[in-house]
Amino acid sequence: MPRLDFVVSCPVGPSFAVAQVAGMFDVPLAERLTERFALDVPDWLVPAAGEPAWRIGLVVGPSASGKTTIARRLFGAALVEPAPWPADRAVIDAFAHLPTQRATGLLTSVGLGSAPAWIKPYHVLSGGERFRCDLARALAEHCDDPHAIVVCDEFTSVVDRRAAQLASAALARALRREQIRCRLVAVTSHDDVAPWLAPDWVLDTRTRQFSRGLLQRPPMQLELYGCARRAWRLFAPHHYLSGQLSAAARAFVALCAGQPPAVSEVEPAAFCATVSQIGRRGRRRISRLVVLPDYQGLGIGAAVAEAVGDWHLQRGERLSVTASHRALVAHCRRSPRWRFVAQRSAGKPRAAPAANYRDAAGRAVASFEYLGPQPPKETS
Repeated sequence: MPRLDFVVSCPVGPSFAVAQVAGMFDVPLAERLTERFALDVPDWLVPAAGEPAWRIGLVVGPSASGKTTIARRLFGAALVEPAPWPADRAVIDAFAHLPTQRATGLLTSVGLGSAPAWIKPYHVLSGGERFRCDLARALAEHCDDPHAIVVCDEFTSVVDRRAAQLASAALARALRREQIRCRLVAVTSHDDVAPWLAPDWVLDTRTRQFSRGLLQRPPMQLELYGCARRAWRLFAPHHYLSGQLSAAARAFVALCAGQPPAVSEVEPAAFCATVSQIGRRGRRRISRLVVLPDYQGLGIGAAVAEAVGDWHLQRGERLSVTASHRALVAHCRRSPRWRFVAQRSAGKPRAAPAANYRDAAGRAVASFEYLGPQPPKETS
């Protein structure tokens, strides 16, 4: 276990006011502006070869406790320096070095799965959306390298605490599922993100000690209710289709009940609507499925779709979904609750039968039918 020595200093220029305050309160300037300490670094932190021993690390402590100095000493060039965003270009244009599918997948993985947000300039997005954009941009260079380390300084420092916790959970989920393959070290003064990020190790700069062991993410409780169609107004700006909700739609809203801890009361998280399939008695399809930006990247959309599917199955109705969103399509493909029906490549859009009608024509989509919970497979 190597031992590293650190010197943290914050030099200030000499002035009459500084000297006067130091003299009035007997403050030794050299001692107050410089701190020396040692840190025992475990061997597993930077393995010489082989598979990485961890995926997510956290350096946490109060301001001016040496977090950035330690991160720079341990991980060097892996510390990401923030870059300005162009004011007149869409967010997706900042990822021009990646294939578009990979760029949108990366944004979705960090919890920004809203297509309308991808084509807006960075400065018009909400604080939570901007934070997720910054995360995706920091990870973009090494997102497919399992041996690379990306160090994000001031992690969640400029976002409200609810959005910070939810974004941390979405990021951790993407890293654990290897949707993002690099390793992450988050450097922050906010220890409230620790259980949501669920790091493999934590360095607390107050004690100068490493602790190892995966933390348990707090549970998130969602409640699904039938609702009036007017609830769609809250979710419509975040959906990629511009058509209005059908007058015959059944609407459902998912409420987040008191989680994460920063949420003091029940608030909406997701919306789902179903409509009858024309000419197919007893069959319905999901026409709208939207998760609000702060709650994206946590698997809530798939969970809501399946809860709505269970509701329809209990009433003797079959439910299907036709989707182009890669996260939902990927979930349906791997889940035994869904049966793949068909896939259609993007084609020429056809004339709509009504002014507000929108279908999948012109988009690459996959269709699935909901089967419900499946019994476990027998093993011989």
